[in-house]
Amino acid sequence: MIRTHRTVDSPVVRTALPAAAAVVAALHARARSTYYPDGLPDDGTDWPARWAEAIGRADRRVLCAVLDGRLLGIASFRTPRGASAEPVELLQLHTDRGVGTALHRACVEEWQADGRRTAVLAVHVGNLRAQAFYAGRGWVPDPRQPPAEDDHHLLLRLAVAGE
Repeated sequence: MIRTHRTVDSPVVRTALPAAAAVVAALHARARSTYYPDGLPDDGTDWPARWAEAIGRADRRVLCAVLDGRLLGIASFRTPRGASAEPVELLQLHTDRGVGTALHRACVEEWQADGRRTAVLAVHVGNLRAQAFYAGRGWVPDPRQPPAEDDHHLLLRLAVAGE
């Protein structure tokens, strides 16, 4: 009998399922804790419920990167209804381990397929690692919305290239 051996070293990026909301929320908390030096602020948000809601919304997409049955990353974006001239908003992109590029690529491919020309996002000013990640993929500070001195987020913009 010939046995087939399959080695998978890259994640599968797919749509998140509502049943995964608690696992998505846990990954989200781990990722956010890396840029809050004093620990995550507890604002009382029920994150599993919020993620379940996001996964079920028609105007949102939540993608997840999975490898060997383990959730390694999530990306969430909001697509405005109407003309493709309206920018898509990347709301979340969090990873446990090295899958950010795959998730970002999947998002951009969906935006291109949807005819979107521009994407926007807000990144925490203290999250220099994320800022470098986005800059390496073409994101630039949004000239339409420069940050105020006391802002906690930097607004970035991406020109979504077509095929």
